[in-house]
Amino acid sequence: MTDRTGDAGDAAAAPGDAPEAAAPSAGAAPAPTRRMSHARRREQLLAAALGEFGRRGYHLTQMDHVAAAARVSKALLYQHFGSKEELFVEVTEMIVTELTGRLNAAVAPARASVDNIAAIVGALFDYATEEPDAWALVIRHLDKPEVGPGLHELRERMGTALADILLRRRRADPALSPAALEVNERRARLLVPLMYGAMLSMVSWWLEHPDTPRERAERMAVEFIWLGLDRLRHGERLDRSSKP
Repeated sequence: MTDRTGDAGDAAAAPGDAPEAAAPSAGAAPAPTRRMSHARRREQLLAAALGEFGRRGYHLTQMDHVAAAARVSKALLYQHFGSKEELFVEVTEMIVTELTGRLNAAVAPARASVDNIAAIVGALFDYATEEPDAWALVIRHLDKPEVGPGLHELRERMGTALADILLRRRRADPALSPAALEVNERRARLLVPLMYGAMLSMVSWWLEHPDTPRERAERMAVEFIWLGLDRLRHGERLDRSSKP
């Protein structure tokens, strides 16, 4: 739905929309009110939607909830976003851009793989503490691509980044045959969901148990992932053939 307000500001506001007023100087007549700019209004609505989607989830959130949280009319909300689906897509795109930017910045090609994994874990802990509503939305919807493609893209980007960390040395090894490299690629694709699942679960658990020092929770996540990977890389497998 095309926004009819234009960038100059919101069109005639419906009841409940709060205009902004410039603060008058001492002794001066009150300054005329001015409407919130189009860009600032969209930021306000996206922030309100993020909070509602994070708390309620996509399916339980209604446009009425978002309008009430933003303290605007539902009519004004629909001037900016044509549907709940459109609003959710914009919110998730905002999250994907921010979080993938942080993850990309955390990884350094020259750093040891275990240190890059630790950096990714740290970036996730930072994001969860700094953006709790966005984190709640990610945890609720990351494995539910039916509510929009944005978070599915985030999952794919996370998987690609972790696979690159796992395979960096093997891809650079000239002695590794294409067939052997393909085996490693397939193994990495299986391991990646376990890795980011462990990371996300540990962060969410820590948020619910703040008495646990963050450093301890981060270290446990890294050790769980890295030591498990190391044993698999060295060929260790669980032998259950002797069990009844």
